[in-house]
Amino acid sequence: MAGEGLAAARAAFIERRWRAAGDLYAQADPAGADDLERWGLAALLIGRDGESDAARERAHHAYRRAGRVEDACRAAFWLGLALTLRGEHARGAGWFARVRTVLDEHPGDSVWHGFLLVPRGMEAFFKGDLPTALDHADQAVAFSERYRNPDLAVLAHNARGQALVGSGEVELGLAELDEVMVLVTTAEDVSPQLTGLVYCAVIETCRDAFDVRRGREWTAALSRWCAAQPDLVPYRGQCTVHRAEILRLTGSWTEAATEIDHAETRAEDPATGMALYQRGELHRLRGDFAASEAAYEAALQVGHDPQPGLGLLRVAQNRVDVALAAVRRALDEVSRSSLRLRLLPSYVEIALAGGDGKAARTAAEELQAAANHRAAPLLQAAALHASGAVDLADDPAKALTILRKAWAAWQDIPAPYDAARCRVLIALACRSLGDDDTAELELLAARWVFDQLGAVPDVAAVDRLAARPAADPRPGGLTLREVEVLRAVATGATNRSIAQTLFLSEKTVARHVANIFRKLGVTSRSAATAFAYRHDLA
Repeated sequence: MAGEGLAAARAAFIERRWRAAGDLYAQADPAGADDLERWGLAALLIGRDGESDAARERAHHAYRRAGRVEDACRAAFWLGLALTLRGEHARGAGWFARVRTVLDEHPGDSVWHGFLLVPRGMEAFFKGDLPTALDHADQAVAFSERYRNPDLAVLAHNARGQALVGSGEVELGLAELDEVMVLVTTAEDVSPQLTGLVYCAVIETCRDAFDVRRGREWTAALSRWCAAQPDLVPYRGQCTVHRAEILRLTGSWTEAATEIDHAETRAEDPATGMALYQRGELHRLRGDFAASEAAYEAALQVGHDPQPGLGLLRVAQNRVDVALAAVRRALDEVSRSSLRLRLLPSYVEIALAGGDGKAARTAAEELQAAANHRAAPLLQAAALHASGAVDLADDPAKALTILRKAWAAWQDIPAPYDAARCRVLIALACRSLGDDDTAELELLAARWVFDQLGAVPDVAAVDRLAARPAADPRPGGLTLREVEVLRAVATGATNRSIAQTLFLSEKTVARHVANIFRKLGVTSRSAATAFAYRHDLA
């Protein structure tokens, strides 16, 4: 009976029926090293980490007793890599040291000397020592070519691609990662543990490089690979979050929410924090601010910074000063340039809401400078959007030209929500230039997209803008925002009610009112109201 159980387990393993293989091996409890190693891999792929670790430990020791040096190194290395990727760095380092010990006991050439370069390179990469990471990757590539080992080739080229991207050689690095993915998808003898790992690593690198096209293509490929092996678990955590983020960007909000459900139930803490943040984003965009805040708070509890989403939520709650302080803190803390660039578009938006045009312009210029050096459509669209928003108050004609380019860039991605938000700014620019008819059409187009997506706050904002005429957009040298505040003052509204209507803080409204008085040469709200009526603003 035991022999039949092992035969069934081996057959299930060959057919990549991982859950059946894991269950059958657990029932048979094999003693042979080869079966123990297969059991360890099957258990890993269905998320039974403790069982996998135990089987692989037994496999390593069984191989050593049998004098099978290369096999003993293999079992120890893959166990060390699995532990490291789960965040158990001390145990992982211990098993990598075990590989070195075995190699030292049996002097001579071995491909596992090349494999050991990979964790050393990973450590250097995550510490920011990119030259060392690149050097280790180059050496590992040489080992893979010498021994013609496909697993090492995948690991080494992946490490080199990531190091190149991190070093600023973005296009060169991404091209190398494309080569890695071709190898993964065509080589039949690449380990399934490695296949999913590299899929996720490449998708994350595409995200850091703002390369939505590549990210979307490899995300689809990973989804197909996972779908063909429905028992898989390890590649539904952080990878699932990245899939959800791409789905949200491209307008598939319902599907994004489903992906987030998978990530939250199956991921380790870091991925769970990312998933909770994405859940908060979806709630915020749909107008469920209480649920959004709860999700951001839950993300923070597991160590994920909820900025810039929480800052944008605070703006929607008329707490602009709080938002500005928080996003500035986040910018000061980030160590990776890619993370800083992800914060800058929201910082521009929050700074403009807070009336800090100088800070917004500085951030937009930094964003544009980065976009000028990368062939990354997402980054370029965000930079154009930010620049147009900054120019809107002072030079609507210039802003309109920039915003038209931004809208086209968002459309090409495609990113329908961001494209619609851009159309709202285009409408405001047209209105400032006296073209009310075009402004109305742009607002209607944006509203339709918001309505289709379920972006309730944006629908309400467009409705308020569409109901507000702008016959003389900038009388008395007022900015666009000051004109909006003056219109509200002319209705008899208090600073508090104006703040609620325009999604500003009371302090910001007070500053706008003071600027209006100074520019119009008036000293009272009644005099400002009279000016508004004379210029058809009320």
